Amino acid sequence: MGNQSSKGIKVTSQDKAILDLKLQRDKLKQYKKKIQVVLDSEVELAKDALKKGDKKRALLALRKKKYQEGMLIKTDEQLETLENLTSSIEFALVQKDVVYGLEQGNKVLKEINQEISLDRVERLRDETEEGIAYQEEVSAMLMSNISNADEEDVQAELEALEQQERAKLPQKQTTFPEVPKDKIEEPMDLPKVPEGIPEDKQPEKKEPLLA
Repeated sequence: MGNQSSKGIKVTSQDKAILDLKLQRDKLKQYKKKIQVVLDSEVELAKDALKKGDKKRALLALRKKKYQEGMLIKTDEQLETLENLTSSIEFALVQKDVVYGLEQGNKVLKEINQEISLDRVERLRDETEEGIAYQEEVSAMLMSNISNADEEDVQAELEALEQQERAKLPQKQTTFPEVPKDKIEEPMDLPKVPEGIPEDKQPEKKEPLLA
């Protein structure tokens, strides 16, 4: 029969849903490992952009990183919710929701799979007309998908990276170099300044007029 295996064991819709969940969970674990390389590359891209004074490109890379992290977290949470539903005794009552959830899960996993590409990171570095058009497209997509809280996290991460880059810059010397003792000149004995007015410069005394 259609719902029976070769051994005559009936495979229920609940069994199939649990199997699909396990497959999605395994894929998500694989994607987590692979996408970490992409996330690290986006951080490096942001650092390079800051060195060049390109704050806009640095923000784009960090926003993309935040978006990808959010996709992983949301998918993980959704799978956990579906696992709880499939283990429920009242599976028949939530079966429609589970099926819909699995369909959405597959859709998101496909999107995550697309993000696991270092080529996309390199396209963020591209300064050609085509590259800039792609970056503007990604930026518009991210701004409509990132929450205010996520944007605050991105701004904080950017500020932290800026501080790291400033710390790497050579510090200006603020102390004067020490002069060798043998180069220090002894103070000169200057002549003393005479006190008062010299006699030859004294004003002449006038004799009093006779009455």
